Amino acid sequence: MKITLDLSKLVQQGKLTPAEADRLKGLAAHDTGALGINILVGFGVVAVAAGLGALVPNIATAFVIGAALFALGLGLTLTRAQQWWLLAQICTVAGALIFCGALLTYYVGALHALLIVTALLAVGGIVARSGLLIAASVIALGACLGAKAGYWHATYALAIYEPLMTVVLFSALALATFWLSHRLPADYERLALMASRTSVLMVNFGFWIGSLWGDRLLLLRGLTRADRPEVVIPDWAFGVGWAVALIAIGVWGVRANRRWVVNVAAVFGAIHFYAQWFERLGADPLTVLLAGLITLGCALALWRFNRAMADGSN
Repeated sequence: MKITLDLSKLVQQGKLTPAEADRLKGLAAHDTGALGINILVGFGVVAVAAGLGALVPNIATAFVIGAALFALGLGLTLTRAQQWWLLAQICTVAGALIFCGALLTYYVGALHALLIVTALLAVGGIVARSGLLIAASVIALGACLGAKAGYWHATYALAIYEPLMTVVLFSALALATFWLSHRLPADYERLALMASRTSVLMVNFGFWIGSLWGDRLLLLRGLTRADRPEVVIPDWAFGVGWAVALIAIGVWGVRANRRWVVNVAAVFGAIHFYAQWFERLGADPLTVLLAGLITLGCALALWRFNRAMADGSN
């Protein structure tokens, strides 16, 4: 268990003696030194891998470098040497991402390649106990449904072509992994919570896109080969469903003392509000002013909630 303490404040409050604070600082200094060594070695390993990739720029090189880095990270993880934990994480994550990127490039983003990448990232995350790889596996699963993101000059893009399927699939995954988190050992509990939280983000992205464009159920029609007239779930249905879901999850988060859940509900509630407000009312001085005032009120309420939670945990 890792705990963050403000030693100076604790000494001022009389909860720690100066001698006890100095002892804790000494223990932390050893960990800080090991952390610095790990970061330097990790950057060195990644730089060597990048140099090799630049010297021999082909997919085969990426496969070899990715596999070698992942094997090194996995080996360090299995030795359970605590002083090399960060280096193991750097090598494992970098190796897995390079290997999976090479696989997707080789198969030009085909569905079977995305499914393989999802499985590899999930297994790698469990074996290496890497929350980042677990989160990446959930995102890769979303890509199997066509979800994608992009960037070009001063513009970010998010595309989800199956909003309903995204909401249903990742809601089920969020609930399943949250249920598992209560039944797994501490190390794997963290991974299950990471998968659950990433799934919650995907659910909100599905609602967000659906609330703006609706859903034509293209995947479902393609699988059933239906010749019936096209069925479209309207955008307002997603908007109403999203609002109800955010309120329900926010209320549950307050009652269950889940600060992360409450903050996520508040953030996406603000996104939902802004998206629908300007989509329906347009952008003019009055709507901008009213939206800002409402958002400030919500921010104040969230700040008071977080402060109350923090005071209650002390």
